[in-house]
Amino acid sequence: MNSDSDFIKTVFGLKLKQQRQKKNWSLQDLSVKTGLSKSYLNEIENGKKYPKHDKIIQLSEALNCTFDDLVSTKLDKSLTPFNEILQSDFFKEIPLELFGINKNNLISIISDAPKKVTAFINALIEISQNYNLGKERFYFAVLRSFQELYDNYFPEIEEKVQFFAEENGLQIDKNLQSDVLETILNEKFNYQIQSEDFERYGTLDNLRSLFIPEKKLLLLNRKLEKDQKTFILAKEIGFCVLELKNRPNTYSWLDFGSFEEILNNFYASYFAGALLISKQKTIEKTSDFFLQNEWNPQNFESLIENFTNSPETFYYRLTNILSSELGIKDLFYLCLVKKKNSDKIQILKELHLNHQQAPHANATNEHYCRRWIAVKNLHHLKENETLTDAQISHYKDQGISYLVISTSQKNPFSDGSNRSYCLGILLNSQTIKKINFIKSPTLKTINVGVTCESCSIADCEIRQSPPIRLEKEYFNSGMKNAIEKIRKDIL
Repeated sequence: MNSDSDFIKTVFGLKLKQQRQKKNWSLQDLSVKTGLSKSYLNEIENGKKYPKHDKIIQLSEALNCTFDDLVSTKLDKSLTPFNEILQSDFFKEIPLELFGINKNNLISIISDAPKKVTAFINALIEISQNYNLGKERFYFAVLRSFQELYDNYFPEIEEKVQFFAEENGLQIDKNLQSDVLETILNEKFNYQIQSEDFERYGTLDNLRSLFIPEKKLLLLNRKLEKDQKTFILAKEIGFCVLELKNRPNTYSWLDFGSFEEILNNFYASYFAGALLISKQKTIEKTSDFFLQNEWNPQNFESLIENFTNSPETFYYRLTNILSSELGIKDLFYLCLVKKKNSDKIQILKELHLNHQQAPHANATNEHYCRRWIAVKNLHHLKENETLTDAQISHYKDQGISYLVISTSQKNPFSDGSNRSYCLGILLNSQTIKKINFIKSPTLKTINVGVTCESCSIADCEIRQSPPIRLEKEYFNSGMKNAIEKIRKDIL
């Protein structure tokens, strides 16, 4: 909630509704017995108003409960878990209006069936604990859901980027120089910018930038490559133009104070991507690429090079444009990482614009399928190499196929880890018509799974773990069939 006052009003409304429902009274019944209007009582129950002392006495006498029963902020057993949520600034931390959810409607749902909703909340808490879903992972999951709700396309930010570029005489293309952005930050937004040797601070070696708001001082790691520096400067401009005050001060993430920080960081990053990679030019060049009859990795690398030296920035920018401008909405984006001297693959970033897509990151330590092109690239990547390839990934167990394009490269800001960026496009009647090289002989179709533990591919030569989850499903299914057979024989 936004304040103690809001919390008190909400709790009073919940308790009033509980007392009324114990007597099986409607709002109209309570209105008749108290002389208070139905609309006024409705506003009280929805946490919008708090009644004066004399009105509380009227309510308690009509409901045959004590004054303290209504005014105490202590909730009964059925609402105890929800009490913690109300006091944890849940409604402030997660702006429900982003998802079209009205706070008062949510409160009404909870008060209508407190035991069931509380049980549901407890179930979510238990699931999050079992799957190691801490606060940070939860917030990022909420952010992804928000992006997916809007197909990861935000026209109001695109418009502000276009206006800013025109106002400052900027050409949105690969030649946009970091020193131009630095000058804008200096002169228009009163920034001080300096390079810093973070290596001398030990653990800060991998930090890309640090913003000190008290001095409007932006410290940039001297190890930054050109495109990394340009992106950070564009992102800082995004914070300023979009007037995002609550923000993280480090890149990459070290800590966060609220969901608003994560959301604002996303908005500023979106602004930066739109400022550095032209929407119109991307539409034209990507459309031309899809019209090619043969799949050629070098052609896709050339497509990227038209815009940036950062494959990660381009892959992510495609998720904005393919859905909004080319009508390709059934897609996913993944960033996978393989650390030095480790075989473990982790999904670092993900976005799914259609929820039937797989895979998703999980915290169960299962083994992601090594038949994915992005994983194969990671294992075959040579020193200082950029490796691009594609395949049609057929998810045998789901019966669906994706065109998956992936680029892998060394991560310059790590101790030798490698990253793969990949874009998956669901193959359906619409996308097949839009991508000419789908039938290219250079594009192989590979049966894949999600994780080894749930995969039914029997002859997989690179399986890392037996299909234990699948075997359990088969066992349970066999048990059900046997029980059904017994029933039929007896009956």
